[in-house]
Amino acid sequence: MDTIIQNLKHVQQRIDEACKAAGRDPKEVKLLLATKTVSPERIQQALAAGYTLIAENKVQELKEKYEALKTTPHTNHFIGHLQTNKIKEILRYEVSCVESLDRYDLAEKLHQKLSQAGREMDVFIQVNTSGEESKFGVAPEAALELTRQVAQLPTLHIRGLMTIGLFSAEEDKVRKCFQLLKRIQQEIIALNLPDVQPQELSMGMSGDLEIAIAEGATIVRVGTAIFGQRIYPDSYYWNEQKA
Repeated sequence: MDTIIQNLKHVQQRIDEACKAAGRDPKEVKLLLATKTVSPERIQQALAAGYTLIAENKVQELKEKYEALKTTPHTNHFIGHLQTNKIKEILRYEVSCVESLDRYDLAEKLHQKLSQAGREMDVFIQVNTSGEESKFGVAPEAALELTRQVAQLPTLHIRGLMTIGLFSAEEDKVRKCFQLLKRIQQEIIALNLPDVQPQELSMGMSGDLEIAIAEGATIVRVGTAIFGQRIYPDSYYWNEQKA
């Protein structure tokens, strides 16, 4: 437990220092706990420390941890690739926001299920800013059109954009991914679409959160720096390898 608490303090310090360097208020940046492969017991330790925004990449893990976590106040986002046949489970296990909406057929089916349930949901548009074929996300040049389409679905409220930056040691290349997402955000805001308020920028993870904050991130998704290294590489958990 002490390790997780210390890691949380260290990550929060990194966020605070990055905000100071960028001339931003640390309150503008939320820490989202990426809890893939993390046991409910260890997640509870982080929740008890006051970090209550968590997210899974896989529906199966969301399902497996639900009972153990449901009595502890927290907010659940979903950040992995979502298949249309898993939408029912996303709703059943109380996900409040899907950050990985990247195609209209998914939006349409999500809207249908929400309509049937008399519910609404916040969503982020996921953009593939790195241009890698292995990554999901709408192409940058198609992001505005997808936003226009999703905006027509009354159960879905676009509240932000999400991206996974290039996994690279070359900071300039990583930075360009985040700058591109910020630029798309400004273009969407300029459209002034009804009920589209893309104020959130979910970008930056354990290795690049400082760059993301400098470029305007409002949510950083951190797992490894808090819970430790995982058995498999990030690419396995992010489910980024397309069939």
